[in-house]
Amino acid sequence: MSTTAVVFALVGAFMVGFSAASVFFKAKWVVEPMVEYGVPRAWWNWLGLAKAAGAAGLVAGVFVPAMGVAAAIGIALYFTGAVITVLRAKSYAHVAFPVIYAAPAVVALALGFSG
Repeated sequence: MSTTAVVFALVGAFMVGFSAASVFFKAKWVVEPMVEYGVPRAWWNWLGLAKAAGAAGLVAGVFVPAMGVAAAIGIALYFTGAVITVLRAKSYAHVAFPVIYAAPAVVALALGFSG
């Protein structure tokens, strides 16, 4: 695994982990948009858990590449769902945020966890 891929994986893990913590701690800048988008409160902890698992998987992927690949794919799918949710809520100004959070994991995946 290249140094660049490791850096992107760890940056992605930090960003997605921060996003998970923001959900768990009910940070205003996270929960207010989720209410606006119509995301049920019953889902919030599950969504935070999915992000936390993705972050842990990216870190583990530095040592076990297959886990990193699975985590990066999961993160990409998660934030694709987030983009769709934002678009359905017609909150176009917020579309960039899930893309920014997904980007390092996608770059790490593109650079190759196995190479």
